[in-house]
Amino acid sequence: MDAHVTDTPEPPRFAGWAARPAGGPGRDGPGPPHRGHWRRLAAVALTGFVLAGGSIGWAVYAKLNGNIQTDSATERELRKWESERPPAGPPNAENVLLIGSDSRKGGNGKYGHSRGQRSDTTMLLHLAADRKSATAVSIPRDLMVEVPHCLRPDGTQTDPRPDQFNAAFAAGGPACAIRTAEKLTGIRIDHYLIIDFVGFTKMVDAVDGVEVCLPRPVHDPEAHLTLPAGRQTLHGEDALGYVRARKSLGNGSDTQRMERQQRFLGALVKKVQSNGVLLNPTRLYPVLDAATSSLTTDTALASLKGLYELVRSTRRIPTDRIQFMTVPRQEYHLDPNRDELRQPDAGRLFAQLHSDLPVTVRPPQNAAEEPVRTGNGSSDGRPDTPSAPSPSSGPTFPGTTAERGICE
Repeated sequence: MDAHVTDTPEPPRFAGWAARPAGGPGRDGPGPPHRGHWRRLAAVALTGFVLAGGSIGWAVYAKLNGNIQTDSATERELRKWESERPPAGPPNAENVLLIGSDSRKGGNGKYGHSRGQRSDTTMLLHLAADRKSATAVSIPRDLMVEVPHCLRPDGTQTDPRPDQFNAAFAAGGPACAIRTAEKLTGIRIDHYLIIDFVGFTKMVDAVDGVEVCLPRPVHDPEAHLTLPAGRQTLHGEDALGYVRARKSLGNGSDTQRMERQQRFLGALVKKVQSNGVLLNPTRLYPVLDAATSSLTTDTALASLKGLYELVRSTRRIPTDRIQFMTVPRQEYHLDPNRDELRQPDAGRLFAQLHSDLPVTVRPPQNAAEEPVRTGNGSSDGRPDTPSAPSPSSGPTFPGTTAERGICE
């Protein structure tokens, strides 16, 4: 994997950053006068340097830009299989595969030992062409799929086989995960982003934590998590333990863990939007530094300019149209401890996203409990098929939005 950026583009023009003052009531509170004064000065100074292309602004830009790990090897591997990949969707609609890696390389070694790297969490993010909605679809680790021929790190090829979804990333890295996701969904992946444990903790700390509510105390040595009951703000390490915990929260299922991850990410997005992070350079810099320092991505996004343009195009999406759901699935017919797609629901979802047509989410039935696993994939003994939609909203699936906080 190539881990450097070969070409350094010119810094982006962050239009509008200086239009809103830093701090102020409704953000940081009034605070000491000298604190607000220096924060405003810092915001003006940083904005001026970036806009003017001065040496300090360039140094900041170059640092952030250099943080990003470029993976040109994946792009080369995908080109070999172009004839097998799905066609592109409508213009301007984009599909991004988000991969949370449990690699123990570098600073991630403190989280334990594992052989190679696996996709601890995978989401397919669909950005509508009009940028009025975004839909993130979780793909369970234990979902049984067809994994195609993939190139191992040692240069050998795997044979196509049925396996769990996370086996694709373990065997052949992002190229294998992308081709497996495309084969599963029929949706072409335009970009991908990999973030590791350290990157996640830095992101949460950069926004001063995320609020959660716990009905009972938690003590989970495996997740390095000890928390009291009640409403509280989680920072880096505790936030990571919260989204990774499996046995100590809920009933120990991966289903509830995915729902918890979706709600946490929704709360993170809502906090970024409500605190004006994208319009405030003193708040945006630590977020960008945290995000870029632990990212690996395709060459098209492997620059601060590329990432900024992607984020900028989505910042006006209302939080109630930033949606999270899990692929419709049921017990795998050969192993009740594995999942398989539930049809025709999954096919309907993928067809809507491929054509950039709307879908809508609703809170799942018995949201606080694990669905009862039945042969027909129902949640409570009744078929959990999408409800009849209005023409403008598209089919409806169980899920949540960034507007719904964890404590609501």
